[in-house]
Amino acid sequence: MKLLRYGPPGQEKTGLLEADGQVRDLSAHVPVLAGDAVALPALDALRALDPADLPVVEAPGRTGACLASVPTFYCIGLNYARHAAETGATPPEEPIVFSKAASALAGPDDPLAIPPGSTKTDWEVELGVVIGQDCWQVSEAAALDHVAGYCVVNDVSEREWQIERKGQWIKGKSAPGFGPVGPWLVTADEVADPQALALSLTLNGAATQRSSTADMIFGVAEIVAYMSRFMRLVPGDIIATGTPEGVGMGMSPHRFLRPGDVMELSVEGLGTQRQEVV
Repeated sequence: MKLLRYGPPGQEKTGLLEADGQVRDLSAHVPVLAGDAVALPALDALRALDPADLPVVEAPGRTGACLASVPTFYCIGLNYARHAAETGATPPEEPIVFSKAASALAGPDDPLAIPPGSTKTDWEVELGVVIGQDCWQVSEAAALDHVAGYCVVNDVSEREWQIERKGQWIKGKSAPGFGPVGPWLVTADEVADPQALALSLTLNGAATQRSSTADMIFGVAEIVAYMSRFMRLVPGDIIATGTPEGVGMGMSPHRFLRPGDVMELSVEGLGTQRQEVV
């Protein structure tokens, strides 16, 4: 299934995207797409519905974040081999785990406002993993059984705040709008292999990031199992699994976002985002 949220900010309804591109209204069954609504039993209940019985949405309008809220917005750093190389970093021996503020969540096509005082706002296309079952001390072999689905994430980052201001990375990752997710939550049964997905980002029409999740240092199953050793993952958590090479910080000279820039990013099978910088 491809689940989405449509409508003005704060008034979004839950929808089901059909193969022909038509949106069906799921809001009577799922008032809020978040938390337990994306737990595996809840998704199984949705699969039992006949889409033909759901109202057609003639003009969905804006697409919101594919989740209304997240318990925790986790991220994995330096998880693509060529990205680690472009930043001059030694590839990590185990996953680098950090987080974004949950308030950074944004729609996939919402404008991105450069925050006051920012001089180094950067882009990062990523595969997002949405947890669908309580996950604590799971094995790598069982890890993917705890995944509800996948989505596109732009892990927008303010590099000065992230790196030069010292301390934890979270303050460079968490400004309003720094977490566009969606357009869809694509359930795990539609993604045959999360380690074989093309992902890309263009800036003003020019390709900057073009890679595959095959370049991940730590795959999705390894990440989920690793994290579950230290924390209980719960339904609705998002894990942004790292970005490939081609970020502005890795360019020579550096290239950071400016008002008027347009980012377009996608992950194979999971849809496309478009953000204009303001």
